[in-house]
Amino acid sequence: MTELDSVIHAPARLRVVATLATLPGADEISFPKLQKVLDMTAGNLSTHLRRLEDAGYVQVTKTHAGRKPATYLALTTAGRRAFEDYTATLTALLRGTGA
Repeated sequence: MTELDSVIHAPARLRVVATLATLPGADEISFPKLQKVLDMTAGNLSTHLRRLEDAGYVQVTKTHAGRKPATYLALTTAGRRAFEDYTATLTALLRGTGA
């Protein structure tokens, strides 16, 4: 049986990846918007994003909008594939078929 990906399996990170997976293709979401959607503190969200970025699942783009710093987030191809694998494994486990 395949194990669930421990990077994604943490509840907060699962929420982050699931939300980013709803974005089409390589679309991005701003950090404040994701923070609002998930109702997470900036520090908590940053911690989980760092773990996902270290795993290669999330791309973090830092830029400026005028003079203000702006951060945008997107799932990488590896992140999207990891989420698809995660959901397939979870579905198999819930159906009792293993993976």
